[in-house]
Amino acid sequence: MLEVDRLTTRYGEITALHGADLRVDEGEMVALVGPNGAGKTTLLTTVAGLVRPASGSVRFCSANITGHDPARLLRAGIALVPERRRIFKDLTVGENLRLAGTTVPSSHRRVRIHELCERFPILGERVDVAAGYLSGGEAQQLAVARALMCDPKLLLLDEPCLGLAPAMVDVVFELLVELRDQGRTILVVEQQAHRVIGVADRSYVLRTGRIVAAGGKEFADRSDLFASYVGGAA
Repeated sequence: MLEVDRLTTRYGEITALHGADLRVDEGEMVALVGPNGAGKTTLLTTVAGLVRPASGSVRFCSANITGHDPARLLRAGIALVPERRRIFKDLTVGENLRLAGTTVPSSHRRVRIHELCERFPILGERVDVAAGYLSGGEAQQLAVARALMCDPKLLLLDEPCLGLAPAMVDVVFELLVELRDQGRTILVVEQQAHRVIGVADRSYVLRTGRIVAAGGKEFADRSDLFASYVGGAA
């Protein structure tokens, strides 16, 4: 479904990605792990169209989408849950969802919100509450629900467990597995490397802008890999 080929992204004179190669097949959950500053967020934001690559290509459902703008990519079926959630705190939960549903036909929007409030009961209970009053875990659920409003073909998640209490981290991982088991295609960046590798179908390790390793669940048992490339992240 997603093919990243020799992708290079720069911020001015700084090269954040150096010829990265990555693929995500339909129905897979693929994890992208690595130390802080490795370029993980840059890879996601480049795929999502928020940053233009200097070279290389991104293909989605066999179409070349390199450099397309975010709105076009959202309509094509790519949705990003950004780092630190980035919800609209002054808007209510319902308004956040309605705003996210602008690409959904108006006749389906209300039904979609109802379905998501059933999937995330706390959002249904707080649909008229300003999003700024949500806890970290509740805000993360809203961020995921907002991305799901357009029923994306590919869901990109950037550090979904960042800043969450341990109990809510469990909820997020349960949600990731449930979404994958429902047939969602997911590319997730997560600092809890051992744990996300354990639930992902495949994983890539990114360090200093380069993909340095790729594999399956056996990565979780590679102490040498974590010591060398991930910094011992657990």
